[in-house]
Amino acid sequence: MALRRFYAPKIAFATDGNTVALGADEARHALDVLRLGLGDELFVFDGEGNEYRCAIAELTSRSATLNVLEQVKPASPESPLHLTLAVALLKGEKFDLVVQKATELGVMRLAPLITARADVRIREPGDARKKADRWARIAFESAKQCGRAQLMLVDPPMNLDEFFRSITDVQMKLTYTARDGDPHADLARMDLKAARIAAMVGPEGGWTDGELKQASANGGKLVTLGGRILRAETAAIAVATLLQHRFGDLK
Repeated sequence: MALRRFYAPKIAFATDGNTVALGADEARHALDVLRLGLGDELFVFDGEGNEYRCAIAELTSRSATLNVLEQVKPASPESPLHLTLAVALLKGEKFDLVVQKATELGVMRLAPLITARADVRIREPGDARKKADRWARIAFESAKQCGRAQLMLVDPPMNLDEFFRSITDVQMKLTYTARDGDPHADLARMDLKAARIAAMVGPEGGWTDGELKQASANGGKLVTLGGRILRAETAAIAVATLLQHRFGDLK
């Protein structure tokens, strides 16, 4: 199934739900890479949690029309944890890795943070757009690979004020820090159903005192993983894993 998963937004489905059109990139992949033909079956997800078994009715290298045979359960179900993971901007492949693994781990939203000690500086609006487009593409490809029918939302880079304004609906705000935080193990005593959690991971140089005060002032709980000092990308992946294990579907 994973090798024959394609994406089409809801707008690509006919109003009667009987057919769906694939875009040029997806059609080209079906024809030139997978060598599919008329009548072959494949699976289409809409990025909003729905997946369908379909059969090819028309196929060229520029477009495809599929007959929708039935709605099916996604290859991988979504976690009951609605996790927003905010990570300070990291250089190149480091942040790409976070985007990929966050998608695989079921993160619902990834927020790149502009912080005082971040590895990357946004020089102009065009830089932010290019990065956001790249990360969205990585998240899309990762969703296809791991079986998710829900696309992870990747925000454009934002500062802390913007981030805190965007998470007013979460039940718990966690700021992971190498110092002055409570043990992550304390979360084991909490009992949240259908949890909505926002978790922040700082840059390699750590949070400034002002940023930690700002997080606390906005209701953020300071948490530390303890043990060894982790690289920022490792910490982000570890945080997503631990929270999915405690409050989500990673057993």
